[in-house]
Order: sequence, then structure tokens, then C-alpha cells
Amino acid sequence: MLEHTLNHLQALVSFDTRNPPRAITTGGIFDYLRANLPGFNVEVIDHGDGAVSLYAVRGTPKYLFNVHLDTVPDSPHWTTDPHVMRRTDDRVIGLGVCDIKGAAAALVAAANASDGDAAFLFSSDEEANDPRCIAAFLARGIAYDAVLVAEPTMSEAVLAHRGISSVLMNFAGRAGHASGKQDAAASALHQAMRWGNRALDHVESLSHARFGGLTGLRFNIGRVEGGIKANMIAPAAELRFGFRPLPSMDIDALLATFAGFAEPAAALFTETFRGPSLPAGDIAEAENRRLAARDVADALDIPIGNAVDFWTEASLFSAAGYTTMVYGPGDIAQAHTADEFVTLEQLQRYTDAVHRIIAHGA
Repeated sequence: MLEHTLNHLQALVSFDTRNPPRAITTGGIFDYLRANLPGFNVEVIDHGDGAVSLYAVRGTPKYLFNVHLDTVPDSPHWTTDPHVMRRTDDRVIGLGVCDIKGAAAALVAAANASDGDAAFLFSSDEEANDPRCIAAFLARGIAYDAVLVAEPTMSEAVLAHRGISSVLMNFAGRAGHASGKQDAAASALHQAMRWGNRALDHVESLSHARFGGLTGLRFNIGRVEGGIKANMIAPAAELRFGFRPLPSMDIDALLATFAGFAEPAAALFTETFRGPSLPAGDIAEAENRRLAARDVADALDIPIGNAVDFWTEASLFSAAGYTTMVYGPGDIAQAHTADEFVTLEQLQRYTDAVHRIIAHGA
């Protein structure tokens, strides 16, 4: 069955689904999937701005497989055409083969190798942190025993990962000559730096917090911009930061704490993106959901891997009440890289497991 997976993967890679620019339509890759899902009831929905989903169901399946088809843009460091899959002795190379078109190809191959019950949700907006496809599906309230979200996990079930929050801050100061003594609020850039020191100290104080094998709060100040020149007091500054909490951490409480470190208060403090942790919920709910996902993985004979630091849309399904795990072929270290690859062994392992689940229900 591996050869069938590779044939489908070669076709899927040939479709340009980079996001941005997300110039994705209801044709192209979705026409290909429609033509290669025999016996499925298929719905293709345009959610606007290049966000398109395909929901395909055959029979009365207990499990939903979710895969995103969009990829990150390619970089100048690619040594071959990123949309032409290349095969070597132990791997295939191409844009999206690891993240995560390899899983999509395996699902199609497995569906064609049996007539078992199956349900697939293919989406195209994951790489832009704009989950229209998932939100629209969740609004329908369709029942499944569990959802298996494909991301590169080395064909192991990941039951927990961090959440994510991104924030934009603006600081306001007063322009002036830098030769004189300044009060603490004069320079917007000085305010931003003092805020950063307080924030970093707070993150360090949480270094021993734990959940499911994860430790501490991940935090990054990604951009600081402001001021005019070295001898002028900066009248304005912009800072962007993000943090990745444990499932047991309260994002709203963390936001309030970080906002409180600004003295004087920031001119603007706004969250630009949020993704919940996996499992979602307070610490008791999260642990119960993690145990439920573990039971599903055991029932499906899927090996359980470690919790991970990266964020996935699996948390959105968990927040909506689904028992959810992350499960897909490949190594996350290859995602978003030039000459991205996935090994043949990983594709074989994932294809065989998916075929077993579809053909036999476990």
C-alpha cells in the first residue's frame, strides 16, 4: 500500500497550497480528493479568503481524521522544485510531505484499500492561524468517539501540548532631547525594556510548573520597534510577544499578569491570536480528557508518545468536547524546513495503522 500512498502524495505535492498567500479554491487539490474517495459522501465548502474544507464520510465511522492541506511558503534554500516530489532510498522530499500531506495521501490510500467506514476532514487554513474550517465544522456538532488530528508525531499518539497566545503592545512616551535626566515614563522604549525584564523574571518563576511531561512556560519577545534616533527620547514603541502555556495554566490570568507589568499602563495591550492547550479545560478536566484519549489510543493499538511544545488544531476539537489526539507520520523537526522530507518507514507505519482502523474499526 506504500506505493499507492506515494502516488497520491506525488499528486498532492504538485498542487500549490502555500499559505500565505492561500490562493486556494474549491477546485485543484479538492477536485483530486473528490475523485479519489470512492463511496464517500463529499462536501466541499468555501469559507472565504482561500479557506476551503472537504468533509467526506463513508458508512457510520466512530473516528474522524483531520488533516490540513495548506503548507508554509517555500524558502530560497530549496535545492529542487518544492512542488515536484523527489524520492530517494529512504525518504521523499517536497513541500508539505511532512507537514502534513503525507498523512492526507495515506488516508486516501487506506480508504481505497478497503470499504470500511471512514470520516475525513481536510482543511486549508491551519498555517495562517485562521481556523475557519475547524470552526465551521465544530458548529455542526457532529458526534464522533474521537478525533485524530494529523501533524508530524513520528506515528505516535500525542495526548498533550501547549496552548499559544500572541500579544501586541504599544507604549507611549514623550519625545525630547536625550541629554537630560529622564523620568521613568519618558521613553516608550525604556518602558518596553523594563516590562520585558519583569516579564522574563515572571516566566523564570514558573519554570517548575508541570503537566503531562511538559515543564514551565514558554515565552518569547519576538519584536520591539520604536524611537527615532539615539539622541531623542522615544515617543512610541511597539512590542510583540507570545507565550505557550501548559494545559494547567489559565491564559486569561497570564495575560492580566503580563499587562500589569507595564508601568505606566501600556497604551495598547491586545491579544492577536489564541489557541487553547491540549487537552482543553481546567487542570481536572484536562487530565480526564488526557486519560480518555489514552484509552482510545490503547484501543486502536497506537503507541503513545510524549507531550509536545508545538500547538495544533487538535486543541480546538478538545475545547469543543471531543476526545482528541495528535497523530501523524514524520518528524516535526522537518516541518517548515527547506528540502522538507518524510521517511518511507514513517509513511508505511502510518498508512498501515490507518488502514487497520478503517478496515477493522481498531
